[in-house]
Amino acid sequence: MIEAALIQLDTSREPRLARALEALARCKGAGLVLLPELWNIDYLEFERYRTGGEPLTGPTLAALVAKARELGAYILAGSIVEEDRGRLFNTSVLLGPRGAILAAYRKIHLFSYHSKEKELLTPGDQIVVAQTELGPLGLSICYDLRFPELYRAQLDLGAVAFLIPAAWPSARIEHWRLLAQARALENQCFLLGCNASGPRYGGHSLVVSPGGEVLGEAGEAEEILRVRLDFAEVERVRAELPFLQDRAKRPWRA
Repeated sequence: MIEAALIQLDTSREPRLARALEALARCKGAGLVLLPELWNIDYLEFERYRTGGEPLTGPTLAALVAKARELGAYILAGSIVEEDRGRLFNTSVLLGPRGAILAAYRKIHLFSYHSKEKELLTPGDQIVVAQTELGPLGLSICYDLRFPELYRAQLDLGAVAFLIPAAWPSARIEHWRLLAQARALENQCFLLGCNASGPRYGGHSLVVSPGGEVLGEAGEAEEILRVRLDFAEVERVRAELPFLQDRAKRPWRA
């Protein structure tokens, strides 16, 4: 068993890094902690992407590395605008309990509806499943949730859980809940979705079981959602209802 803590941060409020570190300190005892998407500059503040971008060796991740060591916990560092040789990416980073960067995922599907993300950022092109002592953990970000083929590919790489930081808007929060349950159920994986809160985001961070059951869900305001998980449940669920074994081995004819 492990306790997961999802920090549903109000990303509209400064000082963001100090508030995130304070929230992380309150997660002592949790083995896995998640932050939202682009929490350190706020997703919708597009004018800050260039000035707020930083490498993976920059100050934001350096502070979280220290906190991971202090807590002895895995930390999904939400996502940041990563600057790499003049290009910008929306990048999610998983830190290990000793502070090492275990995996970094660059968001593949960039949002274009009422957003400048697709104009300003470069899409990633790598599917990422991090090998950890908890099991293989698939990384994705927010809008990716609408693309089921990404999660099926993570499943094929051995994923037992999907970790998803988000800045999902309140106007489509029912989509967030529905898609999260669908991605968990159809792949028989845990899903941990950590959303931002505040005036422009919908909150409702949630944890979904491999059977599609919502094990815990936050409200709309800033809060820390804590849920205990048993990753061995994935194997039990897949053995009880082995529909993944019945997937077609070859493409069918149109």
